[in-house]
Amino acid sequence: MTDNLKTEGNFTYAEAGEGPTIVFLHGLMGTLSNFEDTFNYFSENGYRVLIPELPLYKLPLLKTNVKNLALFLKDFMDFKKLDDAILLGNSLGGHIALYFTLNYPEKVNALVLTGSSGLYEKAMGDSFPKRGNYEYIKEKTRNVFYDPEIGTKEMVDDIFKIVNDRNSVIRTLAIAKSAIRHNMSNDLPKINQPTCIIWGKQDAVTPPEVAEDFDKLLPNSDLFWIDKCGHAAMMEKPKEFNKILFSWFASREIQSS
Repeated sequence: MTDNLKTEGNFTYAEAGEGPTIVFLHGLMGTLSNFEDTFNYFSENGYRVLIPELPLYKLPLLKTNVKNLALFLKDFMDFKKLDDAILLGNSLGGHIALYFTLNYPEKVNALVLTGSSGLYEKAMGDSFPKRGNYEYIKEKTRNVFYDPEIGTKEMVDDIFKIVNDRNSVIRTLAIAKSAIRHNMSNDLPKINQPTCIIWGKQDAVTPPEVAEDFDKLLPNSDLFWIDKCGHAAMMEKPKEFNKILFSWFASREIQSS
């Protein structure tokens, strides 16, 4: 996927494929590589896929919040001359997608949520580890997944670096507090876009009842479960995730012509 990475203007992003556009949005401790399998699958099967690097640690502190990350997404879509797109978000990325859809409904064809924050206050408090020794960070990182082996040393090293950098920690906390303030429960019934909810049955960060609440509150949603799977289904069970999503696009006629 790094072969497709480019920097233009204020944006660093990966892009591949042709067809209806899907914009992927990563989580608070996430990176573009979290979506590698899904990026490759959909870009090779009739979709144009874009993944912007979210400026989680680059915005001024007072602007480090869900609202301004949604504005960043709008700027990115304007920059790429996208009138509309499908938004796919994991964790914080799902929350940004929901907030964006609420404010710019004409720009969103459909939503895909997996392990999304936006309803569950603990999600942001528990999805990143506080400062601590390396073993503690390793345990917290691996606990995000049903299979702890998905939490590689490289991933643990990256998160250890973030939580031990003052600038990153301050912004991480600012985003977490903002996510809690922007609870979406009263707003979800206003979002009418077709929404695919794909959830790990063993998600310990945003538990299964959160997915059920999303499904109840969103008027036009379908909920799918993946067993033996934690908080990042597209990383842990990419084949199942891709199959569910591709079939859902077909059933909702959100597909390449």
